[in-house]
Amino acid sequence: MRHISVIGSGTMGNGIAHVFAQQGFDVALVDISEEALRKGVSTIAKNLDRQVLKSILTESDKLATLARIRTATSLEEGVRDADLVVEAATENSDLKLRIFGQLDDACPPQCILASNTSSISITRIAAATGRPDKVIGMHFMNPVPVMKLVEVINGYATASDVTERIVELSRHLGKTPCVVQDYPGFVANRILMPMINEAIRTLHEGVADVAAIDTVMKLGMSHPMGPLQLADFIGLDVCLAILQVLQEGFGQPAYAPCPLLVNMVRAGRLGVKSGEGFYRYVPGSKEATPVEFR
Repeated sequence: MRHISVIGSGTMGNGIAHVFAQQGFDVALVDISEEALRKGVSTIAKNLDRQVLKSILTESDKLATLARIRTATSLEEGVRDADLVVEAATENSDLKLRIFGQLDDACPPQCILASNTSSISITRIAAATGRPDKVIGMHFMNPVPVMKLVEVINGYATASDVTERIVELSRHLGKTPCVVQDYPGFVANRILMPMINEAIRTLHEGVADVAAIDTVMKLGMSHPMGPLQLADFIGLDVCLAILQVLQEGFGQPAYAPCPLLVNMVRAGRLGVKSGEGFYRYVPGSKEATPVEFR
């Protein structure tokens, strides 16, 4: 695999493109607008600058990495020579199914189609294509250039040699791949999201405030970040969407999203990306102030 196409230039997509390009792959970054692509490439450049400042990369490494990334607003143009496509679009099942149908038509026959989905069934996504044996999950963690884990998710029909190639590729990227099977939430979010949901319930019921809940989990459980602040970084809309997938997939009340989470998403309080969630965030600063809830 030499030619990688990444669909979506947002937080996850530009991080995935960054990692592949840094490791010597030719990358096509695809999005629907030039503005989104400029923002994505700008983010990659800023993250590479941080690596240069930390002596992880040299300036020439940075320039070589950026030179390996081309952009495209046409899906057909962006994937025409792809050996692997990694889809990193919004966590919306209808959107992903539509994209994979288009990818199946536009990509070379031997191309492997991967999704960075954090919760949507790989088997369901694969069914939108005529190559279900070549469809797999590559769930990177955020921030992609820093986090080592890749959940490699087998769909019902994923061929074993495809899994082996993606595991090998993940290791080549400097990641640690963990192969999991296609059940709601896979492993990471099946365990993480109920914990976040329970933290929100604890807040909603007035057991403790935001700072106390996060401090208990950081100091008592050695978590690097409390569950409420982590939810803000993930995006409260994303947390809600994943919990809804878990609730639908397992049919158990335990996965029902807390009403506080639902209301916050309806109100547009989505966490870091909106400037306020369980904390308030100052643009351009790492400062975060816990919000008081009644």
